Amino acid sequence: MTLPTMLRSPVSAAYERLAEVFPGLSVTELTGAEQPPVTGGWVTATALAAGGPALDAFLDWDRAQVQRDYGQSARPDVIAGFGFHRYAWPACLLITVPWFLHRRVPRLPVGSVAFQRTLGRMTVRTGEFACLPDDPAAALPGARAVADEDALRTEVRAAVAEHLDPVLDGFGPRMRRGRRALWGMATDEIVEGLWYIAHLLGEEQRGVTELERLLPGATAPYVGAAGFRELTGPQGRPLPTRDRASCCLFYTLRPEDTCVTCPRTCDADRVARLSSDTARSAD
Repeated sequence: MTLPTMLRSPVSAAYERLAEVFPGLSVTELTGAEQPPVTGGWVTATALAAGGPALDAFLDWDRAQVQRDYGQSARPDVIAGFGFHRYAWPACLLITVPWFLHRRVPRLPVGSVAFQRTLGRMTVRTGEFACLPDDPAAALPGARAVADEDALRTEVRAAVAEHLDPVLDGFGPRMRRGRRALWGMATDEIVEGLWYIAHLLGEEQRGVTELERLLPGATAPYVGAAGFRELTGPQGRPLPTRDRASCCLFYTLRPEDTCVTCPRTCDADRVARLSSDTARSAD
């Protein structure tokens, strides 16, 4: 693997590939004295972590969306959970996608990220990153070579935790969940996000395998394992699913419409819904 000199950083190619397969999210890397936007719907991760007016404004979007789409209000803790998901899902990709594609793990402390949720844009300031010893990027400033794949997985878990821990401090009191439940939600954001992107990349099975190795269970602060398993559909067709470590509480708005990976969704319902989705895809 060679490192093109025109790229801004060792993770630029990963962010460009992410935007190609998922146009709903674009990532801009800041360099030098560049600063993230602070108006026009932008919010820094630092401001969200502070849990003050910036978080209030961020969650106003979720309140309005629920009222508009479902014609009712949601509990404050439900709104906070929706808001956390809508930040954490793309934020985790900033770390997991470079690892998945190029075996490079950027360290992105909370002060290095800003988000514009309506446009699906993020800015990041990259610097230190972990990689394998045989990566050409290992000679670059900020590189930190680690021994092997297992050590690199440890870096992924540490980088995500470093970023999300203060964010959970901001959202947590509003979500009214214990610390274990909060980290269960963080676990789900890592898995659901990369699983989806791996599918778009045409590498879903590799994504599942990598996530199972990344989160095998007993990897604090994360809760539970990646949770993948396989159900049997009509004509013996295999139907991949997973068991979430947490519940997003969407059932409080639509009790009959739980997520297919929700702990509340029984296997019979999963098979029916996954079989229907598979049949539509084949049409």
